[in-house]
Amino acid sequence: MQQQLIECVPNFSEGIDLSIINQITAEIESVEGVRLLNVDPGKATNRTVVTMIGEPIAVIEAAFRAIKKAGELIDMRKHKGKHPRMGATDVCPLIPVANISMEETVKFAHALAKRVGDELQLPVYLYEAAQLNKLRSNLSVIRAGEYEAFAKKIQLTDWKPDFGPAEFDAKRGATVIGARDFLVAYNVNLNTTSTRRANAIAFDIREAGRAKLVNGQPVKDENGKTINVPGSLKAVKAIGWFIEEYGIAQISINLTNINVTPIHIAFDEICKKAAERGIRVTGSELVGLIPLKAMLDAGKYFLLKQKRSVGVAENELIKIAIKSMGLDELAPFNPSERIIEYMLANKADTKLINLTLSDFADETASESPAPGGGSIAAYIGVLGVSLATMVANISANKKGWDNRWLEFSNWAEKGEQYKNELLKLVDADTNAFNQIMTAFALPKATEEEKVLRTNAIQVATKYAIEIPFKVMQAAHGSLHLIKAMAETGNPNSVSDAGVAALCARSAVIGAFMNVRINAAGYTDKAFVTIILDKGAVIENETIALETAILQVVNLKIGL
Repeated sequence: MQQQLIECVPNFSEGIDLSIINQITAEIESVEGVRLLNVDPGKATNRTVVTMIGEPIAVIEAAFRAIKKAGELIDMRKHKGKHPRMGATDVCPLIPVANISMEETVKFAHALAKRVGDELQLPVYLYEAAQLNKLRSNLSVIRAGEYEAFAKKIQLTDWKPDFGPAEFDAKRGATVIGARDFLVAYNVNLNTTSTRRANAIAFDIREAGRAKLVNGQPVKDENGKTINVPGSLKAVKAIGWFIEEYGIAQISINLTNINVTPIHIAFDEICKKAAERGIRVTGSELVGLIPLKAMLDAGKYFLLKQKRSVGVAENELIKIAIKSMGLDELAPFNPSERIIEYMLANKADTKLINLTLSDFADETASESPAPGGGSIAAYIGVLGVSLATMVANISANKKGWDNRWLEFSNWAEKGEQYKNELLKLVDADTNAFNQIMTAFALPKATEEEKVLRTNAIQVATKYAIEIPFKVMQAAHGSLHLIKAMAETGNPNSVSDAGVAALCARSAVIGAFMNVRINAAGYTDKAFVTIILDKGAVIENETIALETAILQVVNLKIGL
């Protein structure tokens, strides 16, 4: 069974005293199987957002310990901060990340809430997917009135806690525990100190909008409920505030579904609404972590607005996103510490592609049998498609070809996809070889051990067949890009397309050799026959494509 992963993002009502924050995060780090990804304290909000990830049971334990420690160290009677809050651990959401459903995540949220209520005697409210009563599933509704109004609120029948005592805890307040989809907390900086004007922009864009007014008075429906005029963005919550630490007003946003409203769309819409009010956006600030795709999509969005090719390296897209949204205006923005996939990445899985060229060559030339031909075939494919992508990008920026930039941008984007796939396969092939060696090293003293060893060898061998076959598929696919660049790309770069074709052909033929040699040791002959037949077709098509490309190249060179 694949490992289940959930993320937990507790918010603690302390953002100034680092000794308190460190004691709370130390509780999280004391739990085996949990990784602390990010700690983001805010002085003006007097609040710290912590991000951790791990298997559900371990995360629940870490969250419980952190909530307990926060209750011991934080005194809500003395707390002041810009952000709405109602407890020492104000909110503690669980987010499904991998191989776990929302329904399963809800069960873990309930288990955590019950334990906090029972063992810590702390009032606990459920929210979002974990709350069955949808009249009080919204965090802002639960938190309305904040800590100051909670002593009276908890006595109301409608606001009896879901777990724990229905009694006001003056020191710890109450906490809200739930399950939700991934949320991006995001602040946009304004060149104003006016909270009122920042709020006006927040009302313009947030989904809830603002109250509908007639003659300055709110309009109500037949049930006496105020009618709202929706804002321009869906799945967006926002308020305006003044941050004394920075000396500016901000719009504080929760993007509750970045598939509906991505971060770059929120940023651009705020720029538009702010300009209509004579205010300028100067930058923005990410609170916590963000998925890689959100940053890549933002980079592509801003490049397309500039009519530039989006087929550039991942780090370039991220750099464009950071600069376009001013994510580094208030503090440095380090992608390796803010992008969730980078935080979770296992460096051992990318050992080879992170080497310098000379170190890679030295590693290959050493007495170790890996990296071998499979990894080299994959890397030759990387070089080939990289050359073709370069031709596409040069063509997109060629003077006089302005009306063709999107055509070449699309080709370059495809090239980046092939390049990234082949880069992963460089290390994957070596990892496959190492898996085979590990399987052969298993004990075989008993019949049971022999069976386990044989099965492990067969599983590893199949993987060692599949990886170079994927290299064949990716390198073969890249030839269509290479051919297009030879035929329609910048004629001054046609020789580059020719070299790219030679690389792709070598990658396919070299990878097929690895498929065949590994297939010899695999006992499922039906599988082997299918793979070898498919491989032969890919190899023959590759040779034909390379021949056609070189004919075009040599004709254009003309010497």
